[in-house]
Amino acid sequence: MKSDDLLTRAVEKVIPEDLAKSKLKSGKPIRIYLGIDPTGSKLHIGHTVPLRKLQAFAEAGHDVIFLVGSFTAMIGDPSGRDEMRNALTKKEVEENFKTYKEQASKVLDFKKIKVTYNHEWLEKLTPQDLLKVASFFTKQQLEQRDMFVKREEEGKPVYVNELMYPLLQGYDSAHMDVDAELGATDQEFNMLAGRTLNKALGKREKFVLTVKILLGTDGRKMSKTYDNCIFIDDEPNDMFGKVMSVNDDLMRDYFECCTDVPMDEVKKIIKGDQRSAKVRLAKEIVTLYHGEKAADSASEAFDKVFKDKEVPDDMVEVKVKKGTKVIDVIVENKLVSSKSEARRVIEQGGVKLNDKAVDSIDTEVGEGVLKVGKRKFLKVII
Repeated sequence: MKSDDLLTRAVEKVIPEDLAKSKLKSGKPIRIYLGIDPTGSKLHIGHTVPLRKLQAFAEAGHDVIFLVGSFTAMIGDPSGRDEMRNALTKKEVEENFKTYKEQASKVLDFKKIKVTYNHEWLEKLTPQDLLKVASFFTKQQLEQRDMFVKREEEGKPVYVNELMYPLLQGYDSAHMDVDAELGATDQEFNMLAGRTLNKALGKREKFVLTVKILLGTDGRKMSKTYDNCIFIDDEPNDMFGKVMSVNDDLMRDYFECCTDVPMDEVKKIIKGDQRSAKVRLAKEIVTLYHGEKAADSASEAFDKVFKDKEVPDDMVEVKVKKGTKVIDVIVENKLVSSKSEARRVIEQGGVKLNDKAVDSIDTEVGEGVLKVGKRKFLKVII
């Protein structure tokens, strides 16, 4: 990534921009960190946007820290929540991070990045320490967070531990004495709290860099609930197919946030044939996580199914009992995320058996090829 891209590519805001530019122009390595609370164990490419930015700073020779919220995850970050997040135990945090790190290694070179854990200092804070930190903020400041305003308007509670969360995240910045913090746009409030504390406690003046939030393939928030996620451990063929289903108007964001293709080249690509542009995007993304050979193979498999109207060679075969309902087969074999999702897909005509639409949730499965949506196939044997 070009040095100029550090503050622009996939970036939503830099606060304050002048400070960021002057620190980078100084020629001295800046100390920058990304903090994550390992509340889940499965990463999608939306999660990789801040990870890719962190790696870009590491490759540019900066002092990069990957902070695991081993203490804050036990509180629960209220960002983007309309109700209190369930707190995790320390054991759950540790288990989640093992899987998280394994997946994140596909993006981050941990040889160039220092990993640290915030329980090492946060659990040592005394009541006196916490009161000192709290003294730099007002009740009105903390209540300005969008999700808290929304909850109060809806008559939902806002808990004191949630109000404390930005202060603790801010203390991470001050303790590590950083020049910068990066995160997604929903972390802006928390990161600015750290900027306040750095100033108050006489630490380095810190700038905040927020990266863009990547929408799901259908233009909605990327979520398992909507079945619109591209997971970084998806198989190559599945990953390729999902990218090919991305809404056309999202291609520029996907190129910018998920690939290394220069933006000047991206402009030319998306001005051309849309299908060719999307094939290029899919190949770029699959190559990053599985290699060029796998990307080429996935492209050929996709053409075979969608261009040549053939069925894939690598279909999973399942043997089922006569009389079993289609809805049960697609749920049990994880072609849909839930039974309610299965009902919806069937009612919308999205499930076919031997190219004939399944028109009822009570339809019994027969022998042949079961297809869900455009990309999921199952060979059924009775």
